[in-house]
Amino acid sequence: MTSETTPAVPDVFAPTTLGPVSLRNRTVKAATFEGRTPAGVVTDELIAYHLAVAEGGIGLTTVAYLAVAPEGRTHREQILVGPAAQPGLTRLTDAIHATGAKVAAQVGHAGPVANGRSNGVHALSASRMPSPLSMQMVRSASEKDLTRITQAYVDASRVLVDSGFDVLELHMAHSYLISSFLAPGLNRRKDHWGGDLVNRARLARQVARAVREEIGDEAAVTAKVSVSDGFKGGVRTEDSIEFTRLIEADGHLDALQLSGGSSLMNPMYLFRGEVPLKEFAASMPPLVRLGMKTPMGKGFLKSYPFEEAYFFDKASQFREALTMPLMLLGGINRLETMERAMASGFDFVAMGRAVLREPDLVNKLQAGRQGAAKCIHCNQCMPTIYTGTRCPEIPLAEAGATGPGAP
Repeated sequence: MTSETTPAVPDVFAPTTLGPVSLRNRTVKAATFEGRTPAGVVTDELIAYHLAVAEGGIGLTTVAYLAVAPEGRTHREQILVGPAAQPGLTRLTDAIHATGAKVAAQVGHAGPVANGRSNGVHALSASRMPSPLSMQMVRSASEKDLTRITQAYVDASRVLVDSGFDVLELHMAHSYLISSFLAPGLNRRKDHWGGDLVNRARLARQVARAVREEIGDEAAVTAKVSVSDGFKGGVRTEDSIEFTRLIEADGHLDALQLSGGSSLMNPMYLFRGEVPLKEFAASMPPLVRLGMKTPMGKGFLKSYPFEEAYFFDKASQFREALTMPLMLLGGINRLETMERAMASGFDFVAMGRAVLREPDLVNKLQAGRQGAAKCIHCNQCMPTIYTGTRCPEIPLAEAGATGPGAP
């Protein structure tokens, strides 16, 4: 007679591992552009931003939007990873490590989400398309471009690992370059980079393999992928599940972070909650501000009611289809929700707005001082990304805002 034992539900606050990296708990600060690099370099304000959540108990904090190529920046104030950036990046990782937390670098190429006018070089995508950000045409990436960009991921990964980063998060969502290849509506190519899903997934798999071969087990390698892009022609849930099965079979990644929406086509699919249309338009460049006054522009920020863990149902389909570690993201506010995620087979929980509002949220939850975050999902933090991303409930001096337009 044999007896079956139910696996113990992991404690979200207990130490764990992510690939070759030891973490003090299973909480992750999700990548959110910090708006604290006005000259495209690490600043004291950027370090302070991540120190706040590291000292607040997070297991892993993620530095957002580290670009691998000049045209891959969302705009000119983003850090371009290279030898010149390494001293500042090292100073940042040293500071985070001193708290006991670990630090991830979100490594990406913005593709059609890049503002070519700001960067001084035209953006790239899977296929040619107009850019609502720069009012320029986005160029279709050539074979030479893709070879160069793959090598750029490798070179950037080496700099980041040598700078002390513990985890590299490859950005494969939100209509960034890799995501634009995955989305059939953005990828209209007739060559071996377009067509069926295997072809459309070629760049993602190529980049993941190249990065892993470069760094081995010196750091963990993860990817941010979409449970759904939320627009017609975007990555659908069923396609993404098939894509992640390919990624899992390749064996180059240690975990996936499950996100959604499109920075280009439907950003509110990711954020949910109130839509700060007026404030968001005011924060944009003049040409974009003008475009947002049109009916098409007004439809850019769609309205989705907030609900706790709004990606949970779709993410659970990935949990059923895959065996590799998964990070649940999307409106996680309560300890009860974190425990539900653990009981449902997710390995980590990732938070953005909740820890922007309360950088010490993890310490509070772990100590039992409160059971839920104070974030109300008003999304007034969204328009602040160009002047120092912050929660409007926190005084500016405390938030450490910087950049053009900051007081």
